[in-house]
Amino acid sequence: MDATLSSGVVRAGRQAREQFHDARGYGDPDGEGVRLAPVEAAHLLYRGDLESVDGMGFRKFLASAACPDLHFLVYKDLRDRGFYLSPTGADWVADHGTADLVVYPRGKGPWDDQVAYRVRVVSERATVPASDLGDVVLAVVDEESEITYLETDRPDVSGSTDYEPPADTPGSLLDDRVLLWEPPADIYERGFYGQPLDRDGETVETLQLSLVEAAYLVRQGALALGTDGDDEQAVLERGRTVEGDRFDRRLRVYTALRAAGVVPKTGYKFGADFRTYADVESVSELSHSELLIRVVPDGHGFAPRDLALDVRLAGGVRKRMVFALTGAGIAWLSAERLTP
Repeated sequence: MDATLSSGVVRAGRQAREQFHDARGYGDPDGEGVRLAPVEAAHLLYRGDLESVDGMGFRKFLASAACPDLHFLVYKDLRDRGFYLSPTGADWVADHGTADLVVYPRGKGPWDDQVAYRVRVVSERATVPASDLGDVVLAVVDEESEITYLETDRPDVSGSTDYEPPADTPGSLLDDRVLLWEPPADIYERGFYGQPLDRDGETVETLQLSLVEAAYLVRQGALALGTDGDDEQAVLERGRTVEGDRFDRRLRVYTALRAAGVVPKTGYKFGADFRTYADVESVSELSHSELLIRVVPDGHGFAPRDLALDVRLAGGVRKRMVFALTGAGIAWLSAERLTP
């Protein structure tokens, strides 16, 4: 069977509808024929179900400007996995945001109006705006044509930790941390603030706070540093000296997490800004942290290599990778590896 290409649409004539669309979910009905996206036509050429498109066989058609090769590789891979799928766009499946392909559940097709995945196809060398992610699967094609699927979402980040620290606990501002010499008994055990300098049995004699923790507690009226001027300004200036603008972004995210009932602690050992605990009743009965959070600025673009590295690391330590996008507000973006 031969087909023709015009204005980005491939048309196959008589009996193509029954053979391609009705039986196997390719294209859209067009009378007795079918309208095909170039990537669908390329797959049919590859399989030998189409002989040519405007005289072009598979090799010539794939090398032409009509069919993006990365899209074909992902389309073929998902077909090989047993899925029916459709390309997106004004001529095909509309209203799917940044997705390039819509994948239907196994055993379903375009006639069932059910979607399993919305897939965006990118090269490993691309830069993907953070605003384009969430509710889409990123299909990353590497330089050896291997495909990695990363599922992104906009999760609800919340917890049930309920602790209010006492007011005006005195502390000393050092170079890049704050020390509480006689901390309240439960600020560490129940609030999970800071790290003990030493422990005498169950008593925390001296507590070390990070600058982010200290800035948050000062704003809450729970910490008094006894500086010559404004305590809050003093700790903010110290934080900005140490980290620059990144400190303010991390403080915003830390504040949002605490407000949501989640306890953030440093994620340095995991290459992240924070690790989080959703339900802290006492440190002595603490479970493992659930999330790794990396704080990124407004307008951030992800390199797929870096995104894959973060996801792989989080999965290796049985945590979920979440990015805090610090724009006008804070938006949460999660990413994890997917095997369709």
